[in-house]
Amino acid sequence: MTAQVDAPADPRSRADGLGWVTRAVFPDRRVALTVRGPAPTGHRTVARYAVVPSLARARFLVPLGAPRAGAATLLAYNALRPPKVRAVRATIGGLARLGPVGLAPFPTLTVSVPGGVPVAELLLTERLASALGGTPLLAAFGVRPPDPNHKPTLQLFDSDGRPRGYAKIGWNDATRALVTAEAAALRALPAVAGAADHPVSPGLLTELAWADQVVAVIEPLPSAVRGVPVDDPPRIAAQLAVARRGGPGTPPRPLTGSAFLARLTTQARRSAASGAAGDRAVAAVQALARRHGDVEVEFGHWHGDWVPWNLGEHAGRLVAWDWEHSGPDVPVGFDLAHDAFQRALVLRGDPAVVAAGAVDAYVDRYGDRLGLGPAQRRLVADGYLVEMWLRTWRLADAGAGWNPALHPALLDVIEKRHSG
Repeated sequence: MTAQVDAPADPRSRADGLGWVTRAVFPDRRVALTVRGPAPTGHRTVARYAVVPSLARARFLVPLGAPRAGAATLLAYNALRPPKVRAVRATIGGLARLGPVGLAPFPTLTVSVPGGVPVAELLLTERLASALGGTPLLAAFGVRPPDPNHKPTLQLFDSDGRPRGYAKIGWNDATRALVTAEAAALRALPAVAGAADHPVSPGLLTELAWADQVVAVIEPLPSAVRGVPVDDPPRIAAQLAVARRGGPGTPPRPLTGSAFLARLTTQARRSAASGAAGDRAVAAVQALARRHGDVEVEFGHWHGDWVPWNLGEHAGRLVAWDWEHSGPDVPVGFDLAHDAFQRALVLRGDPAVVAAGAVDAYVDRYGDRLGLGPAQRRLVADGYLVEMWLRTWRLADAGAGWNPALHPALLDVIEKRHSG
């Protein structure tokens, strides 16, 4: 048996983002990772990456050996990024066009494997290349701070710089569930992709299990896609098309007896095992049922993370990506509520109580276009906030940790609303 390799310079031993990402992408310890040094004796080099801008502040791993592909990993879809990020990537992308000479100032990470061991047994990129038709692929990936809710994503390119896909890696319980959910959502979307007002979405190219991970490879976005402005008005017709799967609406039904309320009840009871917060969630769901149980509302699907930074435009059509929180049987209007909540929480940095007020304002302003009367609007706003806390708990329970912006602050908000 080949001995495991864990050299002192191996970045997988680091506690920062570079360590976290390389552990996820190269989990097999027979694969050697060395920085600034040669591959170990008996190993053959299979890939090299420029670590940009440094080991201590790593932000990108750019593949070496194919300058057009290396440049493409930084320049493709740059228009979707914020101006400062765009400028940095454009500069480094220009250097990458020069190949190793242009990227020489940056440390080099060498990936090598033991002689006699099939590369496809050890490297995810080889498995993905085989799954996508056998053409060799180069991968690049961004480096983010360690976060149990983040998914390492490989940008896959041909040697000539043509994008082939994005591989999302689910590496713990929380991220495996998200990757699996997105794959399921993307498998279902082609049936409604041509419906009027329904956003276009990238397709699912393949899904596989590898090294105790779940990996979904998603089709590249169109090269000319442009992001929508962060202050873009809500796309109500598109949200309604998503909710109705591109078809007609369904008759409103009471909250009591709905699959939605049953799911909230079950999840709240499960969360109760975590202590007082779970007991508060059970009480919140019960209060939601008492307050809105007789209200009839239309139920449907939702994107689950409908925010401007997950939307773009191409050829006159809206494009939506990141469907990992998508699901059925929620009150129509949840995507509108989420849009308002996240704009306040993420873009403006507002606390949960202010973000909840933004939900009320959005639902009141646009709810009639979704067929929501005053009672339905209150149900959508209150129900969404309970759903959002339970999402926060699901991620924490699966190992992602609590989002401090939402716990316990969001439970406090929910309780005050129900007591008002």
